[in-house]
Amino acid sequence: MRELVGRPGTWGGLWLRLGQAALAAASIAVMASANGFAGYTAFCYLIASMGLQALWSLGLACLDGYALKVKRDLNNAVLVSLFVVGDWVMIKDLLKLFAMQCAVLISCFLQFFFLENVLYCIVYHELTFDI
Repeated sequence: MRELVGRPGTWGGLWLRLGQAALAAASIAVMASANGFAGYTAFCYLIASMGLQALWSLGLACLDGYALKVKRDLNNAVLVSLFVVGDWVMIKDLLKLFAMQCAVLISCFLQFFFLENVLYCIVYHELTFDI
């Protein structure tokens, strides 16, 4: 089989998984440091999803480290399909949460834009229109 960069059981795979876990932990730390983050459901779900991502990546990094220590090849069809399905579930979950965050931001922007225009029209009466 072709040697792929970052495949399970290699140094590249180990460093990629450790980087994934570190970035997930950093994003959890940044979100948790926000003042009053627990009041927003979307942030709570995103933190939970990032926690799962960090655990998944750390578990696979441990498996890669073990495979490197005992010099075992992880080029098994069952293991590779487990990695693919697990990564697919994680990506699908994160994309759903990202879409939810975008929808929240867009709705907040639209509400802000609408309120600013209403207040602008209240101040300047000559700009109001009757339909």
